Amino acid sequence: MAGYFPRWTLVRPTASDTVVGPYQRLPWPHMFWMGLQHVVAMFGATVIAPLLMGFNPNVAILMSGIGTLIFFVCVGGRVPSYLGSSFAFIGGVIAVTGYAGQGINANLGPALGGIIACGALYAAIGLVVAVSGTAWIEKLMPPVVTGAIVAVIGLNLATVAIKGIGGSTFETSFALATVVVIGLVAVSTGGMVQRLMLLVGVLVSYAAYLLVTSYGGIGKPIDFQAVANAPWFGVPAFASPSFTAAGISLIAPVALILVAENLGHVKAVAAISGQNMDRYIGRAFFGDGVATMLSGAAGGTGVTTYAENIGVMTVTRIFSTLAFVVAACIAIVLGFSPKFGALIMTIPAAVLGGVSIVVFGLIAIAGVRIWVGQRVDLTNNKNLIVASAILIAGTGDLTLHLGDFALHGIGTATFGGIALHAVLTACERRSTARAADAGRDPHAA
Repeated sequence: MAGYFPRWTLVRPTASDTVVGPYQRLPWPHMFWMGLQHVVAMFGATVIAPLLMGFNPNVAILMSGIGTLIFFVCVGGRVPSYLGSSFAFIGGVIAVTGYAGQGINANLGPALGGIIACGALYAAIGLVVAVSGTAWIEKLMPPVVTGAIVAVIGLNLATVAIKGIGGSTFETSFALATVVVIGLVAVSTGGMVQRLMLLVGVLVSYAAYLLVTSYGGIGKPIDFQAVANAPWFGVPAFASPSFTAAGISLIAPVALILVAENLGHVKAVAAISGQNMDRYIGRAFFGDGVATMLSGAAGGTGVTTYAENIGVMTVTRIFSTLAFVVAACIAIVLGFSPKFGALIMTIPAAVLGGVSIVVFGLIAIAGVRIWVGQRVDLTNNKNLIVASAILIAGTGDLTLHLGDFALHGIGTATFGGIALHAVLTACERRSTARAADAGRDPHAA
């Protein structure tokens, strides 16, 4: 493995359970299908996230592919990961732009500036980690803090999900039906279908909506004129960023979430692949940060490593980093298809509203899972105070005004929670030390 990139050795599978390591590869026809499978795995979230924020789906898919290639280069081809649209940006983007939940977001500029600032902060953290390691991150952001911050991202979006459904009884009913469909896919299927529950749920609900509105005479029918007029191939509609205090203050703090998320993903990949990847964590942060900056500059969403693709690797036991190069190239081709983007934009608001309820709820539950998985002691007063303060400040969108600068809900909850935990930890240690001193016998030999 001399040199910046490893030398991938060819492995010819002799059985379905053949393990292919990060520095190995299958024959190229097999690699194509593996890459395509990773595209399918990331597709649902990478398309749904930009739709919930009003981004152009073609740009989001294109930049996810380019971002994955940037990540691949930054880690020297040694960490198998795909970079897709991050849901962590949704709350900040909607707050900055005032997006109503349907169609293309007409006020993306300030959000894109915030995404670029977030990527710059993320990349800077990556450089620090490359030199100093990750111990300080784990100390600064223990599970009680990261779990609460992740949970509050979902809770902060609750009203957005409900308002995006629409006011009619039909739209509300269909949104709830979409939730039921996704739930049925989640509990009644298995394998890849279950892993793609959001995508499958959208497809089934979309088909049902099409039938009901076209042949049942209920609701607003889907208009396919834009799909018919769109060319098969063309350059997507890029957007330009603008930099505002509100955009930066709301979205830049997301970098801390991405750090915690990416750190967990890299350690998970290392565990299932049997490779120690700690030395590449700083470079992984840096690559993800640079990819996020470039995506924001082009009009795309912020990106992050995807747990969905880690799931694919767990099932297939194929960890070759070259599979993600193939997946990235396929995504780039899809990004240059306006007809594909136009078709995505026909997804009804009621269906997206139902997906939003599930997705935002899952984000909140993901924070709880961090507490459970890391066995956070919620009988400890310090943990209770920190978690409760973060949850209420973020959910209630507590805004801190500092002159012309405003730090909104999630940012206030993030930085406030980190500071509160540090202060209470210091006080707890002093109290413990005083109790220990008081318990000592001063006359003991």
